[in-house]
Amino acid sequence: MTNPIAEKTVQLLKKIREHHPLIHQITNFVVMNSTANITLAIGASPIMAHSHEEMEAISGFSSALTLNIGTLTPYWVESMIKAGKEAGKRGVPVILDPVGAGATPLRDEAVRQIIDEVPVTVIRGNASEILSLSSQGKEIKIRGVDSLETVEAVRDNAFHLAHRLGKIIAITGKVDFVTDGHKSIEVHNGHAMFSAVTGTGCGATTAISCFCAVEKEKDFLTATAAALGYYGLAGEIAAENSKGPGSFQVALYDALYNLSEKTMMDRLNIKEIQLH
Repeated sequence: MTNPIAEKTVQLLKKIREHHPLIHQITNFVVMNSTANITLAIGASPIMAHSHEEMEAISGFSSALTLNIGTLTPYWVESMIKAGKEAGKRGVPVILDPVGAGATPLRDEAVRQIIDEVPVTVIRGNASEILSLSSQGKEIKIRGVDSLETVEAVRDNAFHLAHRLGKIIAITGKVDFVTDGHKSIEVHNGHAMFSAVTGTGCGATTAISCFCAVEKEKDFLTATAAALGYYGLAGEIAAENSKGPGSFQVALYDALYNLSEKTMMDRLNIKEIQLH
């Protein structure tokens, strides 16, 4: 039995490797090198830029925009909003990674401002980060930028948040959950080794940006799930070929680069679900 989402994943990856879309990433210092390499391994092209003076120009020729608040400053928030508004004018998908949302007032205010002023397409975070966006002041279990919540515990919150905001919400964890507030998808690909290497969540956001960049039918829900399935499966293969966190990171680049159509069709485990 064929899996239409797996087929869509293969199609989108082919488009990425044919067109090499430029992915503008305003991201954090910790992950700039690794997310640039992940972008290249997938088949797209990265540009890491945050100066106010070039936001309009770069947004004019990029195919997707990643906004990652991991090492945040007010200057960067302004850059994100400038780039995001310009991307919105051109219909370019904007992917927001609210790293550490719920941990500090600066991060919470930045996320609120970006969502209010930028036409964000997808919000990808861990369970605690996503819960913080819908908690309305309730205490969130978080340690730094690491989640102490589970995906299962916040799926209903994510569903209602997606419906209220009119955006795709993606929560990554043991089983990834993606929703637009109407339809929901589970992604069962992935590996525990992701949690042993810094920036792998940011890498998932990068994959989403690459896939959304070539999704011309505007089905960003499926494109997001496809990206997470592809990225998670690459993690499974990397874990099979590594001995620890260091070799896993290198093996992840190789797996993203070499993942075959047959392997994706055989091993992708992505399915639409009904919450209620």
